[in-house]
Amino acid sequence: MACGPREFTRGRYDDPATVRLLDDQFNENDMQLMSRDLVASLLDFEGIKGRDGSPVVMLGRFRNRTSEHIDMKMLTDHMRTALIRTQRFRFVDGSLRQDLAEEYDYQASEFVDQATAVRMGQQLGVEYLIVGDLGSIIQQVGNDKIVYYKITMNLVDVATNVILWSDDREVRKIYRRRSVGL
Repeated sequence: MACGPREFTRGRYDDPATVRLLDDQFNENDMQLMSRDLVASLLDFEGIKGRDGSPVVMLGRFRNRTSEHIDMKMLTDHMRTALIRTQRFRFVDGSLRQDLAEEYDYQASEFVDQATAVRMGQQLGVEYLIVGDLGSIIQQVGNDKIVYYKITMNLVDVATNVILWSDDREVRKIYRRRSVGL
């Protein structure tokens, strides 16, 4: 016999592109709308459109400035994947630096055939850093509630620290509390 009630016993697959607002929290639809629009805006930026070759880019810090727990990695992964699919960018993963350093040390050891060992000093330098912030404003009066999200994304030239491109996207959702009574 199971412990506790089983609230959800049946399920089905659903199209992730279908908008479903079950509650007033940040959801996958918000993420998809914001990331799709920001990726399109960045691709339309003349500094990228008119460029020869694929710049080397790294995702930097995206701060969650909302009162909710929002998986910012999922949001940035969604954007990075869309940008990689265009084949106009090459990305490096800054979170792997420690793992790579350990692997270089191991490959330089006596345990690895030095004819096949990868040598240090071949990683590509990052030309651009993509950073951003996600914030929210919540207004509630009586049974009415408005939740507003704004994400800002910047493309920063690593050599000069100049913000070359910046854009933002907004999502506003309106809710009305239903009266539940007997």
